[in-house]
Amino acid sequence: MIDDDEDDFFLVTQLLQDISPGQYEIEWAPSYQKGIAALESDEHDVYLVDYRLGPNTGIDVLRRVQEMPNQLPVIMLTGKGDYHIDREAMLAGAYDYLVKGEITADLLERSIRYALDEYNHRRTIEESEKKYYGIFEKAHDLIILADCDRNIIDANPAALKAFGYSREQILQLHLRDLFLSVDESELFLNNICHDGSTSSLEYEFKTATAKKMMVHINAVMLDEAAQIFLCVIQDITEKKREEQEKQHREKFVITGRIARVIAHEVRNPLTNILLAVSQFKDEDPIVASNDAVLYTDIIERNCTRINQLITELLHSTRMIELHTDPHGINELIEKALLLSQDRLQLNDIQVERKLVSSDIIINADEEKVVIAFLNIIINAIEAMASGKGILTVTTTRTQENRARLQIADNGIGIPSDKLGRLFDPFYTNKAKGTGLGLTSTQNILLNHKGTINVESEPGKGTTFSITMPLFEGAESLKTNNKGE
Repeated sequence: MIDDDEDDFFLVTQLLQDISPGQYEIEWAPSYQKGIAALESDEHDVYLVDYRLGPNTGIDVLRRVQEMPNQLPVIMLTGKGDYHIDREAMLAGAYDYLVKGEITADLLERSIRYALDEYNHRRTIEESEKKYYGIFEKAHDLIILADCDRNIIDANPAALKAFGYSREQILQLHLRDLFLSVDESELFLNNICHDGSTSSLEYEFKTATAKKMMVHINAVMLDEAAQIFLCVIQDITEKKREEQEKQHREKFVITGRIARVIAHEVRNPLTNILLAVSQFKDEDPIVASNDAVLYTDIIERNCTRINQLITELLHSTRMIELHTDPHGINELIEKALLLSQDRLQLNDIQVERKLVSSDIIINADEEKVVIAFLNIIINAIEAMASGKGILTVTTTRTQENRARLQIADNGIGIPSDKLGRLFDPFYTNKAKGTGLGLTSTQNILLNHKGTINVESEPGKGTTFSITMPLFEGAESLKTNNKGE
């Protein structure tokens, strides 16, 4: 009890003895300073604090309690009832407010008991909050709190890092600002706000730098009255990319197998046709007529063309023999750009290089890899308007310790329904060409244990992303080169 009146201390002591003998042990601090010392000792369960303490007040004690890590319960005592003191005490953190002249043993005991219960309840809540806030802060999953008015209330560090925002920035956003599609955001909000939860679904998000991110969301309503819900988000961009790469590899193997079957089944009858036409021309004098010569020439020419297409298909889909050496990825893309220099100048295409300062060494068959890069560059040039095209070439080292090359254009883009067929043999949007260029490019990169992916948006452009494993002796090679 912090009170400068000893009589009040004896009165309270007697009241507690009357209601519950031996249950309470009460100590007296006769001044503000001694009361603060008792608070700092942290040896008591409840503090009964008089409002008047010489030059100080019980409100000063409460403010000091608020500064302490362990905020024990304080019951304010005063000589007379005063609504303003009562309100001030409760706002300052008092658990209860008692008028000395009106205190009875029952009232005092009940006030102490309720204060202890309330304190324990608060401590339990605080511990739970600390526990769950620790999970919120340390979780690897991206966690966002939002409401049905589309406001973002909070985001954990993993979400801030993944989306590229500071906490202040993300709290200024609406939830729909994270979705790539407004329609998808509205569908998600309708599900969570009307049903109270959402089934695990995949969506496309965008980061602060407008980078597309594939995510998997589980959401649940936390407070139905306030319409606040929790989103647990998993970044599955890499997983989706790996699945796509696996599909590409499987598709490539199947395509190669089909190509070999076609080559075998078609070439035999073609050879027979060509032999028959040749013999027909040699043996029958009637063939000398103009019409007959015209028709036999058409047969020969088209048979030869089919043979050439089958040969190109086989070359573009079969496992190729590599002659690899260590090369820098910057070095290889520069050689491809040099080979395309005439086309770039003719179409007045601007090239922006964002190449890593220290070249990344890969194990590559120089001739074949340069051809693969050149195929992509030529496609990009043909997709851009003359005089307005910007070709951006970027090299980086990935988190998985692979070399990454990105070749981006600001051309017409590719519709989403056609992206999946881009590497298929004979598939092309051009008026000319066999449609085997990208098939051959994919073959070369897969043989190098590399990957190729494409992202495109009609009217905005296309980006090809290539990754290739590092040359195993890259670090030692770099060290030796420095030594030289």
